[in-house]
Amino acid sequence: MDIKVRAKELVSQMSLEEKVSQMLYNAAAVPRLGIPSYNWWNEALHGVARAGVATMFPQAIALAATFDEKLVQAVADVVSTEGRAKFNVQQEEGDHDIYKGITFWTPNINIFRDPRWGRGHETYGEDPYLTSRMGFAFIRGLQGPNREQLKTAACAKHFAVHSGPENERHRFNAIVDKYDLWNTYLAAFEVAVKEAGVEIVMGAYNRTLDEPCCGSKLLLHDILRDKWGFDGHVVSDCWAIKDFHENHRVTASPIESVALAITNGCDINCGTLFPLAFDAVKKGLLTEEQIDTAVTRLFTTRMRLGLLGAPANEAYNAIPYEEVDSLKHRAFNLDVARRTLVLLKNDGVLPFKAGSLKTIGVIGPNADNRMALEGNYQGTASQHITVLEGIREIAEKQGIRVLFSEGCDMLRDRRDGLSQADDRLAEARAVAKRSDALLVVLGVDSSIEGEESDQFSESLGGDRPYLELPTSQEKLLKNVVEAARGKPVIVINISGSTVSLGWAQDNVNGIMQAFYPGAMGGRAIAEALFGEFSPSGKLPLTCYKSTADIPDFTDYNMANRTYRYYKGEPLYPFGYGLSYSTFRLSDLKAEKATVSVSVENTGPMPAWETVQVYVSSPGAKEIRSLCGIGNLFLNAGEKTTLAIKLNKNAFSRYDENGTMREIKGKHSLSVGFTQPDALSIRLYGQAPLNVELPV
Repeated sequence: MDIKVRAKELVSQMSLEEKVSQMLYNAAAVPRLGIPSYNWWNEALHGVARAGVATMFPQAIALAATFDEKLVQAVADVVSTEGRAKFNVQQEEGDHDIYKGITFWTPNINIFRDPRWGRGHETYGEDPYLTSRMGFAFIRGLQGPNREQLKTAACAKHFAVHSGPENERHRFNAIVDKYDLWNTYLAAFEVAVKEAGVEIVMGAYNRTLDEPCCGSKLLLHDILRDKWGFDGHVVSDCWAIKDFHENHRVTASPIESVALAITNGCDINCGTLFPLAFDAVKKGLLTEEQIDTAVTRLFTTRMRLGLLGAPANEAYNAIPYEEVDSLKHRAFNLDVARRTLVLLKNDGVLPFKAGSLKTIGVIGPNADNRMALEGNYQGTASQHITVLEGIREIAEKQGIRVLFSEGCDMLRDRRDGLSQADDRLAEARAVAKRSDALLVVLGVDSSIEGEESDQFSESLGGDRPYLELPTSQEKLLKNVVEAARGKPVIVINISGSTVSLGWAQDNVNGIMQAFYPGAMGGRAIAEALFGEFSPSGKLPLTCYKSTADIPDFTDYNMANRTYRYYKGEPLYPFGYGLSYSTFRLSDLKAEKATVSVSVENTGPMPAWETVQVYVSSPGAKEIRSLCGIGNLFLNAGEKTTLAIKLNKNAFSRYDENGTMREIKGKHSLSVGFTQPDALSIRLYGQAPLNVELPV
């Protein structure tokens, strides 16, 4: 029997009260029908979260820096394997608690349109195409190859036009023109629904174009279900329904809020208000048929997971607990962390040469900070390797002495409350004077940037109002450079968003952006510094010089935002990242669906590199847009031909009514290791190849 028919038949046997009990995230048991309780709320942003030990991969923004769809799908496949393994034993133990199910409310495919947004590190960056491909990959990795027999269920969130400010999200109205709505904010969600077959969509807290997202007719009914044909279920963000009457003021009471949400297609409430659906039916605000529709969708998902008596995928049920945090998964995690590191500057001092150092100084508040490895929505790693620990692992094997100083507090002007200001500065200067090379590990962690409810720092509800390093860290860096007296100084920046490192760019020898690199991150960073592999990550967002260069945080129009529209010169551009090796392109051939190009590693060591294809279209609002990505690993001297599939919409744009229209005329394609702008070419040292393609 078809799963949807089975689900509908089961719903038909339930009372209204029983049906409504299924529309909360902590769905009740219905013993008389053999329906066990189920908690829909689970997280797996970069590993199974909040339910004990699991492999903790680099944060989502770091995964985006790989630009590698296959790698990200492999990460999600490991996550779903561990999710199933944990679920299997939890079911055996009768544990149906929160974070114990196999419906994962991830990935976050919102566009990271503004670097101040604290939750941006949960996303795949600022570009709709990159976000679409990373989101597609993660969804496929979580769900497996068969939509009707899901390994786990993925959730595309937060639908839609959501990216801060965090402290206004419960009342904010995101006003955006229809061109930006379709071509920027909805693009990744459309791919998630129509190509990846995502099972769940979560609404956002805010209003979009005057409608609360979790009760929006435009978003949930007209676009998601009618236009895109979504047949999974919709969940509200947590306690978002009460915002309808308390903050957005679009309804007058809780029962009206519940009716609005369900009427427009929200099926399950992460919160506590949906029991009022029973009263809403009795008062005529909802029909029982609307409740039936919602619960049928929910049961369809559970049955696709092999639950509620539906045919189970025995291979998934047989995944043993021993898969969790296995040696194989830990080794893979290290491989992934290596791929996420972005080398922003290198004057030739990196990698460190064997025998060239007797002492290395490791300084900074993130040098030995486990939280800086994690990001948010994280699980519990069985082992963390900080940067300090990673450096010690390698350096001490080579007989190199490692000196360490925290140097400063991450935010405050002193590390200990009873001390005077700059209480670790003298120690840091002493380390700098006594070391042959200095590694300064700076940035922030998820106590400073993240979700509104998770923060305990002095920042604004998880957002960062400035892009510069905190004053304490800027002062530390300047003192280390001064005390080093010309010896090499390398900056490692750990953060989920960009940090403006203008002074460092002008005054240190090397800079690496590590984002939040996961439990194995410190080892990966150390290996990169000592040349055990070449960094290959690319920036998935633009690093601006200052917030003065971008529009107001609350302005959701894309004008002068992200590389696609920004007309100034940033500090570091989207798509940029250096290598220890060098590469050369030749023999470019372009067609409407693909490009092919020869790639040769002309440098001294094997390395990964990413070939990026950008399109500039006649009359388009965007300066250029990423439309193709190719990843390859080449040994020194190796040459190969790479074929890159282009975005099927590369030469088209949505009009303001949401209709895709091809742009006639000559389109300019750029194929290279960076964007074709002057800054990217200057920083990377090589211009892309260009070709015109008539359409």
